[in-house]
Amino acid sequence: MVDKVIQTNFVTIVGKIVTELEFSHQMYGEGFYTFYIKVPRLSENSDVLPVTISERLFVGMELKPGVELVIEGQLRSYNRYSDGSNRLLLTVFARDVYIPDDEEELLELRRKPNEIFLDGYICKQPVYRTTPFGREITDLLVAVNRPYNKSDYIPCIAWGRNARFSEKLRVGDHIRLWGRIQSREYQKKLPDGEVLNKVAYEVSISKMEYLKDDNNREGKLKAESV
Repeated sequence: MVDKVIQTNFVTIVGKIVTELEFSHQMYGEGFYTFYIKVPRLSENSDVLPVTISERLFVGMELKPGVELVIEGQLRSYNRYSDGSNRLLLTVFARDVYIPDDEEELLELRRKPNEIFLDGYICKQPVYRTTPFGREITDLLVAVNRPYNKSDYIPCIAWGRNARFSEKLRVGDHIRLWGRIQSREYQKKLPDGEVLNKVAYEVSISKMEYLKDDNNREGKLKAESV
């Protein structure tokens, strides 16, 4: 199992594979593959999420559509240059994967099939808005550090009371959050009138914590006031 104690970015998802594995890339002689997994929500809906996995993690396992498995890892981001601009893409990067052989364990895991914890910093000014039905939402972009001077930039959505609270956050604020990864379909209209159906991935926040004594904004303000 992945050590959860030292993680600033930890994901656990439980679901069924819905696509064949596809070769993605090779790094230092190690092959990586991608597939999509269907993760049920507490409602009747589901999220279909992209997964990236090293070939060494599934030696002796048959990962194919219909197989139900548990994935532990991180939610990672990377940029892809397309149509003259950079696009932020997200994937669940698997650190451990297994197929439960105990029915009681599987039933327990299914109760919380989609969990994520992030410890990072606000890197873009939050945007507060309301839906046509009056629901309050704040869009956040959170930078989460990982080894070798790299960072992942994770789009997040806060609702209701959390939306009102996070609206007041500023760039550099240190936060911790808990929630789930969700997929969301939307339409993009091109200049020629063509409409494209697209899917966005983001973290839906259920709980958040502001670290007042450890954030870049407070340190900057103190430095400026000296």
